[in-house]
Amino acid sequence: MNGVTVDQQQDCIKLAYTERQGQFLAYIHQYSIVNGCAPAEADMQRFFQITPPSVHSMVLTLERRGLIRRVPGQVRSITLIVSPESLPPLKRVQSGSFKP
Repeated sequence: MNGVTVDQQQDCIKLAYTERQGQFLAYIHQYSIVNGCAPAEADMQRFFQITPPSVHSMVLTLERRGLIRRVPGQVRSITLIVSPESLPPLKRVQSGSFKP
């Protein structure tokens, strides 16, 4: 072992994404459980009440940071790379409260 405890590893995972990114990851996870498939970007747009370019930018950011994997051009292909246990609880967005 490298001397890093499980708690330290989990702390690093939690710090690997911002609060906003954590909410997107939690949404992707919850949506997948409820619907049996990954959300489309339009689903995330409706939930977070933000523009399509904002959603797409977030998806690209999550992919670039190694938090999700997807197949470009294939709908509903997002899969989480992070452990669901490391995700924050999903918060319901109030109208106009989620800033892009």
